Amino acid sequence: MTANLTRRHILGLAALRGAAALGLTRIALSPAAAADRPVPTASAEYAPAVVVGSGYGAAVAALRLGEAGVKTLVLEMGRLWNAPASDGKVYCSMTAPDRRSMWFKTRTEAPLATFLWLDVINKDITPYPGVLDRVRFPNMSVYVGRGVGGGSLVNGGMAVTPSRAYFQEVLPQVDAAAMYATYFPLANRMLGTNTVPSAWFESTEWYQYARVSRDQAKAAGLKTVFVPNVYDFDYMQREAAGTATKSALAQEVIYGNNFGKRSLDKTYLAAALGTGNVTIRTLSRARAIRRAADGTYVLTVDRLDDTGAVVGTDEISCRSLFLGAGSLGTTELLLRARETGALPALSPQIGRGWGGNGNVMLGRANHIWNPTGAHQSTIPVMGIDDWSNATNPVFAEIAPLPAGTETWASLYLAITKNPERGTFTYDAAKDAAVLNWTGTQSAPSVTAAKSLFDRLNSANGTIYRYDLFGDTRSFAADFCYHPLGGCVLGRATDAYGRAAGYDKLYVTDGSLIPGSIGVNPFVTITALAERTMARVLAEDGVG
Repeated sequence: MTANLTRRHILGLAALRGAAALGLTRIALSPAAAADRPVPTASAEYAPAVVVGSGYGAAVAALRLGEAGVKTLVLEMGRLWNAPASDGKVYCSMTAPDRRSMWFKTRTEAPLATFLWLDVINKDITPYPGVLDRVRFPNMSVYVGRGVGGGSLVNGGMAVTPSRAYFQEVLPQVDAAAMYATYFPLANRMLGTNTVPSAWFESTEWYQYARVSRDQAKAAGLKTVFVPNVYDFDYMQREAAGTATKSALAQEVIYGNNFGKRSLDKTYLAAALGTGNVTIRTLSRARAIRRAADGTYVLTVDRLDDTGAVVGTDEISCRSLFLGAGSLGTTELLLRARETGALPALSPQIGRGWGGNGNVMLGRANHIWNPTGAHQSTIPVMGIDDWSNATNPVFAEIAPLPAGTETWASLYLAITKNPERGTFTYDAAKDAAVLNWTGTQSAPSVTAAKSLFDRLNSANGTIYRYDLFGDTRSFAADFCYHPLGGCVLGRATDAYGRAAGYDKLYVTDGSLIPGSIGVNPFVTITALAERTMARVLAEDGVG
């Protein structure tokens, strides 16, 4: 992709390609900084600023620190996804998954478990540091991306700005005027969002499934909206015309897209590397944080190999620490630091305010005269918007079911306004954070989704699918794609993500949002991080 590429982007992309070709776990513009020199166990390393993670909030922090001239080290637990495997592809498809698909699993764990109650979706694989992880807790599991770019590598790319009214309800301490005038537009520009051309959408076979759901929603008196995306729709049209290698049109998305998608490694992170001040270190799991007598933060970092074995443990110190490891990762690091006494002054609010953005997945069975298409783009472009419903607000992504054959099925990921919140507690025996969430807490999400889709089924004479989730459920609310909360803005931090109790310790990711934002959250996470970095760099003397 060449859209909006600056010199920094081009330099950063070249650094990523070079690191991938050489198999490096350190990536930087300078070959000396990137070189994989032998590092002795428990070695000491210093960087003025360290960013943990490389997802949306972390990528913003890395770029803005690099632009400010601050030498910055980014620690990413996953690998760099930039080198083709033996089949010539970086990523595998949804329908032919291999070891690249999942993070150290022996079998894939896709959200759909069965089709016609047949175990035909998931496959046995060899354990490997794959690109998608499903982290399991009692009654809830969470999908997260693993690799340079985090969740941007494995999501559907729906770049949705929340309604201003709901944003103000969720985050009343944030200046909405500045967010909607400055930071949301900045985030969308940097992420490279665009919208599917309406004329092509109406005519192409690849979005027949979305048009069917739109027409059925209209019959029920429900509104549908087009949704921006970070997938390059010019590229997708070339895929359809046969003049570009297929990705979204080749059943690629949850295990990565080989082409077309503007993931963070092609936008923010490439630009960050291009400043010459940022180094990314991969297969590096930040395990613990403490503070030294001189005020620096010291991270204990495990180096992993492709089997998941810890091949070395380093101590890395910094003056300024930015946590962007996501709702799960950031919360666990801070909770462990508080509960073990390493950072005892951290807020008691750490671990609270978690939610899955009210996620519910469901399918509907259409009439035989309403085929959804054997060919389906994996990139969603439309949603059913019933968020103004006073009783059961729902925004439902019209999702693909790209089986390569006609299924007469419509699939949806519903986002609901679930008021329930989970908490994380620290399990000392496991040295891990545990999510406390009950099945009952998912019930409001199911109720809201059922209210909307009962209307849709009634208006169209259709029924739910009961064969998709490994049993006879029609609604799956025991997993989520949008984990939010755990270090809530204005509670565990100040209004700009500064961790309460400590200076120069910042949170920049989805853990700041208290459980719900009403839409796919990554644009909000990006915009909040831009707001944080503008204030922090202006006021805090970072580095």
